[in-house]
Amino acid sequence: MPDTLADDVRAPIESAIADLKKGSAAWSALTVSQRVTLLRGVRRTVAANARAWARTAARSKQLTDDHPLRGEEWLSGPYATLGALDAYIETLDRIAHGRNPLDGITLDRTASGQTRVHAFPLEGIDKLLLSGFTGEVWLAPGVTPGDARARVGLAQRSPAAGDSGIGLVLGAGNITSIPVLDVLYELLAHDRVVLLKVNPTQDALVPVFEKALAPLIAPGLLRIVRGAGDVGAFLTAHDAFAHVHITGSAPTFDAIVWGTGPQAKRRKRENRPRLKKPITAELGGVSPIIVVPGEWSAEDLRFQAEHVATMRLQNCGHNCIAGQVVILSGDWAQKDQFLIELRRAYALAPERPIWYPRSDERMAQAAEAYPDALVLADRLLVEIGEGDDPTALEQTEYFAPVLGVEQLPGTGQAFLDAAVAHANEKLQGTLGANVLIAPTTEASLGAGFERAITALHYGSIAINTWTAFGFITPTVTWGAFPGNTLSDVGSGLGVVHNALLLADVERSVVRGPFRPFPRAASIVRDGGRFTILPKPPWFASSRTAAEVSEGLTRFRAQGGVLALVRTLVQAMRA
Repeated sequence: MPDTLADDVRAPIESAIADLKKGSAAWSALTVSQRVTLLRGVRRTVAANARAWARTAARSKQLTDDHPLRGEEWLSGPYATLGALDAYIETLDRIAHGRNPLDGITLDRTASGQTRVHAFPLEGIDKLLLSGFTGEVWLAPGVTPGDARARVGLAQRSPAAGDSGIGLVLGAGNITSIPVLDVLYELLAHDRVVLLKVNPTQDALVPVFEKALAPLIAPGLLRIVRGAGDVGAFLTAHDAFAHVHITGSAPTFDAIVWGTGPQAKRRKRENRPRLKKPITAELGGVSPIIVVPGEWSAEDLRFQAEHVATMRLQNCGHNCIAGQVVILSGDWAQKDQFLIELRRAYALAPERPIWYPRSDERMAQAAEAYPDALVLADRLLVEIGEGDDPTALEQTEYFAPVLGVEQLPGTGQAFLDAAVAHANEKLQGTLGANVLIAPTTEASLGAGFERAITALHYGSIAINTWTAFGFITPTVTWGAFPGNTLSDVGSGLGVVHNALLLADVERSVVRGPFRPFPRAASIVRDGGRFTILPKPPWFASSRTAAEVSEGLTRFRAQGGVLALVRTLVQAMRA
């Protein structure tokens, strides 16, 4: 592709690259202890800029300062970043003191024999505030616990071929922590200093990022540039970069790797990629929400319906991990009750602008494909009936407030196995899958439930929580299920986050309580998980989400028992 950048655009980019070449040498010279000190400095500047970060992000998404959903920007921005920094600091601090990052962390085997790392919760405060939530990282078949301990730490312990140099991160445009988390992973997992090109939707955040990440910018470890597709094309073709990472869409990935037009098709057919350097990517997909039939109370039906609505509507559906296809049992005795609650929850969630570029076009595509869809406020609910073609719903990541419902026959293990096969074979992508199941039902399935989870080929699986919990939990991993290729990239290549710096990752599995506090107390008798968390603050229906999300972020940033108590009191009013 010819270079069409104007000199006044190209010159600062070349200057940034020159700075990074010097910064790469400086980064390589730092000991692990010095890197810990540097990360602690980053933590302080992120904490100091958390309010500006969250407010700027909310306004860029057309949310007013008093909008009930503004709390999303606290959790998915500075909170997620502070959590990742804390986890990386702990991992590097262990390495600096001659300890293994997995010391004291439980490793065991899954039902399929894979090595499993119990990666969350590891800190006492998480065990308290997020009681009932757990996170596991499953390693690839054949990897032993000994292998895991030997290879943990990645570039901080044993740099691999291809590590070091300068990495190019093409930042996501939807969630404000993603570009920063991707920068941290390049820096820490692979010893690469980074040029970050922000998505134009996040241009307003650049001044905030420059302040929050100043300790990385000052020594030349990070440079941030703006620009549209022409800048991205110039950068990916530049020979200064050792590696490219993108969070975006498969068409954008293909344009980078193969080019565009007839020549791109020929290159792909002949396996001659235009991009000559390695690339990793997180590209989204169509995420299932498998609802396993059981005996649910009226409160369970309402709570889990609100849970499903949240999976679709958080950030107005502009998420790579937004739940899109609910898979229900057509033979479930409570199916109709659940659908009533789902329609209600989906319709009553707070309205907000459809702000992401071209999402209105995707909404129009969905309305055209499904003219009988329910129009509920600013969103669509597509209930696939007999004779309807579900292909568009299953194969199009709408990236907009479009939720679909499909029904499969059967109950119990037969339904679960059919739903897993349907998700694997019919839905586009392998990034994340959600499973909702009552503890009594899970207990009745026994080993069959674990076999079904093993057969569910997604990079992140959430059981009785949303896969976004896996995204925000830094010690688990984030990325597509292994097996994609340059020519068939699916939901992407490689993983990020992974603050334990584990090698040979296959997937992560997060689990949550089926019922919130105080109803969680009654479920322990059924083998369920107790939690002190009431309705989680990420629920779209939470009345105090904004205050609680801000309070949790401030506690993460500054500590303070009294402030935490006030936040917990507000959480009880959700």
